[in-house]
Amino acid sequence: MEQIYTIYIVDDDEAVRDSLRILLDAVGYETEAFACGPDFLDACDADFKGCVLLDVRMPKMNGLEVQERLRAVRPDLPVIIITGHGDIAMAVGAMKAGAVDFVEKPFHEDTLLQSIDTALKRAEQSDRQHAMSTSAKRCFERLTPRERDVLEHLVIGRPNKVIAHELGCSPRTVEIHRARIMEKMKARSLSHLVRLSLAAGIDPDWS
Repeated sequence: MEQIYTIYIVDDDEAVRDSLRILLDAVGYETEAFACGPDFLDACDADFKGCVLLDVRMPKMNGLEVQERLRAVRPDLPVIIITGHGDIAMAVGAMKAGAVDFVEKPFHEDTLLQSIDTALKRAEQSDRQHAMSTSAKRCFERLTPRERDVLEHLVIGRPNKVIAHELGCSPRTVEIHRARIMEKMKARSLSHLVRLSLAAGIDPDWS
């Protein structure tokens, strides 16, 4: 099923919120608007998928503060900073803190839509990585303790004979374990197995 992404608009200016919603709705995006940072942060949860258009100057909590708090709970949710006159330095600070881009008021539609496209591509990549990590962890949990031992040796590049010597078994036994590991981890190749292992959180000792 195709992931539905939403553009979350966080701006204290009602006219800006309305104009952004009209523009983005017209080109087919789902939108949700918030008048201040705290309201957005209170609503933001694991179900939020898409990107954030975040005004840099707002009462109660400015955009940089919102971005900082968002990074603590949803670092995967990309942010585009909305700037007014004289806010460029703050926008640069936001980008150093991980924002995808900044757009200046008044908006140039093509520039804004290009920034959103870039942000959503980053969101898609993050979702794929999360899905890969979740799947790899589930597969890893199916391995026996001995298969996990063999896997840890495989991902640091040790050949079967060395693994057999380290684990006190025959190379043929290692081959059997390796075949079962590849099947359980759904790995297409050794390099794929290494990527899956890292995604599952295995931290091999390369020494």
